[in-house]
Amino acid sequence: MPTETLTPERILAATEEVLRRHGAAKATVVDVARALGVSHGSVYRHFRTKAELRGAVTKRWLDRTTGLLAAVVAGDEAPPAKLRHWLSALFDAKRHKAGDDPELFATYTVLTTENGGVVDTHIAELVGQLGEILQEGVTQGEFEIADLPVTARAVFEATAHFHDPVHAPEWQRPDAEQAFDAVVSLVLRGLTAR
Repeated sequence: MPTETLTPERILAATEEVLRRHGAAKATVVDVARALGVSHGSVYRHFRTKAELRGAVTKRWLDRTTGLLAAVVAGDEAPPAKLRHWLSALFDAKRHKAGDDPELFATYTVLTTENGGVVDTHIAELVGQLGEILQEGVTQGEFEIADLPVTARAVFEATAHFHDPVHAPEWQRPDAEQAFDAVVSLVLRGLTAR
């Protein structure tokens, strides 16, 4: 019976399952290899270290959000509606990750702490997406912005309460959506061309 080719994607999918079962503290490369039915040396041929594997699985997890948001950026909404949609999609994605699978979310919180460079790259990508939306708004005369990169970062920071995992316990509060809408409305008023 032929076996499936061992690919980085298969290893990452298995790693995610092992992390879900065992948590970040107990999951090992040997566990991943066992789940795949291969030797741990086979895993190491694709990922040289445990840290590299954990960084790659963290990136894979974060890239799901980046990809979802890229679709919003590519959409044809007017810039103010697109910005609201993008911020809402980010909040929803983070809220679902925290609420739908709390054990995996806790594991990834550990992994993102370990992999600061991966997280920094993710944040830079998100701020870049915000910059694209803001530039579109400036080009169409919807937004008035003096310094686009600084403003994109400021919008990201101003809405951090609704996407930074440190605030995850508050995202299920009954007034969370109302608070989110108030912050986004305030941000949009600040950006609107006079």
